[in-house]
Amino acid sequence: MELFINQVHKLLIKNKKTLAVAESCTGGLLSYLLTSISGSSKYFILGLVVYSNRVKTSMLNIPASLILQRGAVSEEVARKMSEKIRKLAKTDFGIGLTGIAGPGVSTKDKPVGTVFIAVDGKKQKTCQRFQFQGSRQTIRKAAVSKALELLKSLIIKEDQG
Repeated sequence: MELFINQVHKLLIKNKKTLAVAESCTGGLLSYLLTSISGSSKYFILGLVVYSNRVKTSMLNIPASLILQRGAVSEEVARKMSEKIRKLAKTDFGIGLTGIAGPGVSTKDKPVGTVFIAVDGKKQKTCQRFQFQGSRQTIRKAAVSKALELLKSLIIKEDQG
C-alpha cells in the first residue's frame, strides 16, 4: 500500500492534479494515509466520511431514492459519491468508497467484504466491485489499496489522453 501512496503522491504533484474523497466503509483511512505524506496539501482538498445514508444524502446530495432502490453498497452509489465529492471540492479527481467491512450486517448478494470503489476524473471514470476476505481491518486496508491503484491508473490514462 505504501508504494501506491507514494506513486499517487508523485503523480498528483507532477501533473498538478487535485483530489477529494468520500469514504464510508474505510472510515477516513484513505484520507489519513494520503495526508500522512508531507506535501499532500498540494493536491488533497477534501475528505469526508459519509458513514450514514442520511449524510450521503445531505452532504453529497445523493438521492435517498437511489440508496433505497440500489442500496448504500452499490455501484450506483459509489459512482455518485465520487462524482459529487469531486464537484463539491472542485477537484480533478474524486474517489467514492462504500462497502461492508464487517463482521456484522451482510446479505446473500452483498456479503461481508463487498466493496465498491469509484474514481471520477474530468475525462475518465471507473467503478469496480471487489470481494475482500479477512478481518474488518484487512478489508478496509485492501479497499484503500485498491482505491489508490484505481486512482493511479486513471491519472495515467488522463495524462496520456
